[in-house]
Order: sequence, then C-alpha cells, then structure tokens
Amino acid sequence: MTGLEPSELRRRFAEEARSERPDLSLLCLLVGAAADRTLDEAGLDTAQVGLDSLAGQVPFRPDGPRAWALALRELLGERLGFGGSPADYERLESSLLHQVLERRRGLPILLSVVWIEVARRAGAPVYGVALPGHFVVGFGPPEEQVLVDPFDGGRVLTGHDAELLVTGATGAPLEPSMLVPAETLDVVRRILNNIRAWAAARPERSDVALWAVELALLLPSHPARLRYERGQLLAQRGQFVEGAEEMEEYAGLVEVVDATLADRVRQEARAARALLN
Repeated sequence: MTGLEPSELRRRFAEEARSERPDLSLLCLLVGAAADRTLDEAGLDTAQVGLDSLAGQVPFRPDGPRAWALALRELLGERLGFGGSPADYERLESSLLHQVLERRRGLPILLSVVWIEVARRAGAPVYGVALPGHFVVGFGPPEEQVLVDPFDGGRVLTGHDAELLVTGATGAPLEPSMLVPAETLDVVRRILNNIRAWAAARPERSDVALWAVELALLLPSHPARLRYERGQLLAQRGQFVEGAEEMEEYAGLVEVVDATLADRVRQEARAARALLN
C-alpha cells in the first residue's frame, strides 16, 4: 500500500492551513500521512468516517456543557477506553490521529482532538484549551465552562484540578488567559512541536524531524528559526548544499537584528558545504 505523494501531501496541508476555516481533523490526518507512508486517501476517509460514527453514538444534544462533558466521557472514556499513560509519550503513534483512533491511546492533545471532533460533529459547544504542559477540552461559554481531561479518560476538572495541572507543568499559577479556546492552527503547531521534540531525543529519526519542520513551515505563521532547523537537518542527512542554502537564507533574515548569530550560522553553512569535498 502506498500513501500520499509527499508533494501532494504538502500541497493539501498548505492549502487547508491557509483556508478560511481550517479543518482540524484533516490537518491532523495529513500529519499522520507524513509519518505513515501506508496511509492513503482511503485511510483518510476511513478515519473521518470513524469520527462521524463515534459522533453518532453521542446522545442527541445533552442539556448544557456539563451534560455534554459527561456524555462524551461515558462514550469515549468509559465505554471505548480512550485515554493515555506516561508510556504513550515514548511513541510517535501517540501524535498521529489515525493511530490514536485505532489504538485509543495517545498524548493529551491528540486525545483532545478526538474529543473535539466527535463532540463538534454531535453538536456540542466544544473547543480545545491549551493549558501549559497539558492540553484539555472545554465545553460551553466562559461563564459556564466545563473542562475535561481526555488523557485521564475524560475526568471533569475542578478549578483546583486545572490549577494543579498548570502549576505542576510551569510552577506558575493558572491565569484566565490560559482558558480561552485554542485556534485550530495553534493546535496543529503544538502537535508538530511535540513530534519535533520526540525526534530531537532520537537522532536516528532525523527523517521525522525533517518532515515535521517542513509541515510547520507551511503554516501561515511560523518562527524564522525553523528555516535554520531545516538547514541543520538537511546537512545532517547528507544534503549539504540544500542545507547550507537554507542556513544562509536564515542568516540573511536575522542579520539586521543579530549580526553575531548571522555570522555563526554562515560559518555552519560553510562547514556544511566543505563536507562535499
């Protein structure tokens, strides 16, 4: 089985990311297709149909945010066993939506994507909440907001629970600004950051780091430093000229604000080119 062609995958990812209302599930599935070369068009459709099917099992329009949260917990957390554990952080599959749907295990943010997409299809007032260090799901408007933790099987969080999650991750108190709905592209960006962190701890998986960086570069807004990161990865993988060119492009971007950094990056580019000799 052959998956999507890399050029077609990137074209579709960029097109969706720049659309007026980016589709969270499709973007996450395209990330999965970059990792899993067996995931083809039929596989993408199967995953979307799976989300539709799960939504069809949710009771029709529960009464209020808390009732929605409990209905989703009963279906996804209790009946179907979606959840996570520390071991899931060690697996790349935990960041791939199609694998999370199949395994019913994943990182907090991917499990939250499942909850969001199922609940949205069922008509719930749902959104992601990007707490520092731990992604959760919110239901309802700010004055009635109910938070749940899909990683913990959909446990409904009290204000104290949310405070503990934030304090445990950052040492800082919970701020109201941390409870606002997360934008779709911010969710995708955070997923790609997680994948890059996973690959950074495994130098032998520079292939994963490279496609994660390249997808992140296709998002409408991204840090310029990703160009430098891509250049380094290309050079590490033996693509010395392309890597050097990318680093030189980055040096040109930062020269105005940090000439010392630009000089250092150009030295790295020269070193990469020298490896051709």
